[in-house]
Amino acid sequence: MGGRIVVFGATGYTGELTARALVRMGAEPVLAARTESRVRALAQELGGLEHRVADITRPDSVTALLEAGDVLVSTVGPFTRWGRPAAEAAIAAGAHYLDSTGEGPFIRAIFEEFGPRAEAAGVGLLTAFGYDFVPGNLAAGLALAEAGDRASSVRVGYFMSGRAGPKAMSGGTAASVLGVLAGEGFAWHGGRLVTERVGKRVLALHAGGRNQPGITISSSEHFTLPRLAPTLRDVDVALGWFGPASRVVQGTSAGIALLSRAPRGAALLEGAVSRFAKGSTGGPDADERAKTGSIAVATVHDAGGAQIARAELRGPNGYTLTGDLLAWGAIAVRDGGLQSTGALGPVDGFGLDALRDGCATLGLTRTAS
Repeated sequence: MGGRIVVFGATGYTGELTARALVRMGAEPVLAARTESRVRALAQELGGLEHRVADITRPDSVTALLEAGDVLVSTVGPFTRWGRPAAEAAIAAGAHYLDSTGEGPFIRAIFEEFGPRAEAAGVGLLTAFGYDFVPGNLAAGLALAEAGDRASSVRVGYFMSGRAGPKAMSGGTAASVLGVLAGEGFAWHGGRLVTERVGKRVLALHAGGRNQPGITISSSEHFTLPRLAPTLRDVDVALGWFGPASRVVQGTSAGIALLSRAPRGAALLEGAVSRFAKGSTGGPDADERAKTGSIAVATVHDAGGAQIARAELRGPNGYTLTGDLLAWGAIAVRDGGLQSTGALGPVDGFGLDALRDGCATLGLTRTAS
């Protein structure tokens, strides 16, 4: 058994979902946020939990939250702007770490910059441990296990089931999407990580019983899947939230890329993101979340391009799933379920069987192909 579970950003939208899921699963997390009155009220509502005040603008206050062996769950985003103090604090304290990011640049920083330091400190970092990007990692892990050493490429897609309403997206997601489109992207092509802007391509994948388009994105799968299958030459990940408007988003991405290279373009983009993306401003309530579900699909292909394995998973709404996944992962880490140290993916972090079984308890299960 490890130390405490600390939820940083507990009064934000994802943080509160995570805190409630942890309590529902029998844990007693420490809740931390920047506003004392709000975090105290939530802690009292959830049964008199311990609560602390911490703010990313005061990194020492984040470090003070932790002791060696603790598990830090960070939900403070956008992570490219505000995520680093939590990762720094976890490594400095000797605490394990999970976060809810879906932002490629921050994911890359976790694997390339923070990962070696975490390994030296003997702790594990599990970035993007929510709807972004656990389901795709699991679907691909299942398909790759079936494909064996014939696997040459894999395509992963994220889609929604049901019908989303006008309030389906949280403020934090909106902030992240704008930041991702404005930031530098990457992909795994030709057996190596390469620079590629988000939305450069539109892929078509069969998901939810029909062909659906999705724009290419940067994700944790580009780092984690080649670990599972060293024969992989190409990893493509697509986001299908935008449906028929995927081509429009692709064009927007191209325009943003051009603007970023213009004189003062980067500064203008940063100002626009800061102005229109305010971070956590709430999100869909339980009734709104119940209108949609999540779908993740992975197809594995041989060197000739023939599909040799496929896995499709369906689960609850992405926000609900993110809170539940972070809670499950934090408890599993606390209880000694982590298999290694450094920057880890969901599969190499817990093992394929344990991850599959854990996700099944949350309603994320494989469908018949």
